[in-house]
Amino acid sequence: MNSKPESIKSAIRKRAAQYPKFVEWSEADKSFIGRCPTLFSGGVHGDDEADVYRQLCKRAEEWVALLFSDGSKLPRSRQAKKASGKFVVRIPPSLHERLALKALASGESLNQLVVQALMRA
Repeated sequence: MNSKPESIKSAIRKRAAQYPKFVEWSEADKSFIGRCPTLFSGGVHGDDEADVYRQLCKRAEEWVALLFSDGSKLPRSRQAKKASGKFVVRIPPSLHERLALKALASGESLNQLVVQALMRA
């Protein structure tokens, strides 16, 4: 028999779904790693990407249920925050100059060069 009424389970599932989850291959671990960083640290891992995602969703639901039962405040989900699209990175002046020259040589702005590099990361 289920220990929670279906309406509570549904509310927990809906709330857990609001937290961003991602699964990536880790070459170092030779497995898929799933994380939900706005809800909990650590993650789940395994050989099957879809299975890791299912495990990750289940873990997120468990965390939300635990926080609800403890009366703890849930962390803000990613949807609750709006990214500005800007962030500041401090780098050595010599690297800044080298990147600016590289961007100039390729006919793009420094911003475009950095965005392309970040997209490849």
